[in-house]
Amino acid sequence: MAARILPEGTHVFERGWLSSNNILFTGGDKTLLVDSGYCTHAEQTLSLVEAVLGSCSLDALVNTHLHSDHCGGNAALQARYPALQTWIPPGHARQVAQWDAVALTYVPTGQLCPRFNFDQTLQPGTEIRFGKADWQIHAAPGHDPHSVVFFEPVTRVLISADALWENGFGVVFPELEGESAFSEVAATLALIGRLNPKTIIPGHGRIFSYTPQTLSKAYQRLDAFTASPLRHARHGVKVLLKFKLLEVQRQSTIEFTKWATVTPHFQQIRERFFADIPMHRWIEQLCNELATAGVAGQEGEYIVNL
Repeated sequence: MAARILPEGTHVFERGWLSSNNILFTGGDKTLLVDSGYCTHAEQTLSLVEAVLGSCSLDALVNTHLHSDHCGGNAALQARYPALQTWIPPGHARQVAQWDAVALTYVPTGQLCPRFNFDQTLQPGTEIRFGKADWQIHAAPGHDPHSVVFFEPVTRVLISADALWENGFGVVFPELEGESAFSEVAATLALIGRLNPKTIIPGHGRIFSYTPQTLSKAYQRLDAFTASPLRHARHGVKVLLKFKLLEVQRQSTIEFTKWATVTPHFQQIRERFFADIPMHRWIEQLCNELATAGVAGQEGEYIVNL
C-alpha cells in the first residue's frame, strides 16, 4: 500500500463494532473531534480522547451525520467538557433542538442516543479548520440524506464517513424508508472521484489509500443494489439486527423477536419487501443467516461470538 500522509496533529481512533471511527485534531487554535461513536462505548471514547489531550480541554465536536453510531457519545463528551462547541449538519438541526427521537431515527431503529445539544451547523460549500489545516465541507447524501464529508486538498485526505468504505458504503437507509436515494449515492461517489483523494479515513474500518478500483467496487455494489432493491433491503435489515445483537450481546430468541416485531423500521421494511412472510419467521430466517457473521443461535438464545 502506498505511504499515507495525514495532516499534522491528526489522531485516528479506529473503533470496533457499534462505534464509528473518531478523528481527533490537535496542534491548532483548538482541539476538535470528528464523530463520537455509540453511547454504550462512550466511556472508551472519553478514554481515547483523554489519552491524547491529557489535562487539555476538547474544544469542538463535529458530526458527519447523526446516526447513533456517530453521535451517541456526544452527550458524554458535552458532560465531560462543558465548554465544548458542537457542530452538526444542518438537515436535522430543528429535530435535534426539539429532540425528536423519531425523526432522528433512534426510535424507529430501536437504537439508543442520549440527548445532546448543538451550537452551529456545518454548511456544505464552506471550509472548517481542523488542527492546522482548512478542510472543505461537502454534502454527501445517500447513506443519510444530510451527511457531509470533509476533504483537505493539500494532503488530499478525505474523511468519508459512511459514504465510502474500503469495500463499499453504508446501508442506503432512505431506500428502506420508501425514498429514492441510490441516485444520491451515485452522485456522492462521483463527487469523491472528482476530489481524487490520496487517503481515506472511513467511518468504519482502517485508513486506506484511494485508487480508482476503490470507487469501481463501490459502483459495482451500488449497481447490484439498484438492480435488486430486495437484496439491499435484506442486507439493510441484517445490519440493523446485527447492530442490536452486538449491543445486547446475548438475548433470548423470544425477547429478540419481540423487540424486532415492535421496532418500526422492521415493520416498515417487512411490509415493503417481505409482506408474504410472518414477522417471527422472517426474523428467525434473517438471524439464521447472520450465523455466518458471528451470531449464533444456541439453546433458545442469540449470542454474539465476535
